[in-house]
Amino acid sequence: MRIQCLPVGLLQVNCYVVWDLETKEALVIDPGGDAARILEFLKANNLRLERIVNTHSHFDHVGGVRILQEKTGAPFLIHPHGQALLASAQERAAQFLGIAVGEPPVPDAFVEDRDEFQVGRVPFLVRHTPGHSPGGICLFARNAAFTGDTLFAGSIGRYDIPGSSLDELVQSLRSVLLPLPDETVIYPGHGPSSTMAAEREHNPFLRMLMPDR
Repeated sequence: MRIQCLPVGLLQVNCYVVWDLETKEALVIDPGGDAARILEFLKANNLRLERIVNTHSHFDHVGGVRILQEKTGAPFLIHPHGQALLASAQERAAQFLGIAVGEPPVPDAFVEDRDEFQVGRVPFLVRHTPGHSPGGICLFARNAAFTGDTLFAGSIGRYDIPGSSLDELVQSLRSVLLPLPDETVIYPGHGPSSTMAAEREHNPFLRMLMPDR
């Protein structure tokens, strides 16, 4: 398995391309913009895009989805609870950044908590992690956790915006992410990657949730 992070869009969303080295089948996670750049990377590495999956549906994470759908034919998947935020992407972009964005993409299918799928020989597990948004998910592949805006290096996702919930975010962190092994590599929706060992040691939000603190 190979992972490439491509920061995209005005808010520098971490778009991840994950692929099987043997089959060259790929997954794109959170293509928030700069679709041409993502397509160029896929072509340069001779990759075949099999799926587009979003960790959540905020406007800054979905800006490149529609073009990828059109150019590759790959299906776009979100959690069903993310449909309302996806539909309001234009309104949210205007409200938060004062910019106009195109029509939001239309999901081809949905992923639910504990769904499993493969891209090439790479197995993925979906966990529903609401809190930052109602349809938030994390994706797990071997020792990698793609946490979207649920968990960042040294921080957690916002819980003061429409659709967010601190109680749900705490529950997601406690039940889904805190039990992960120390060696799990965290690939967040913004900023640098980390490990669960580092987050347990340095992330003040996680430290408050640990039972021995």
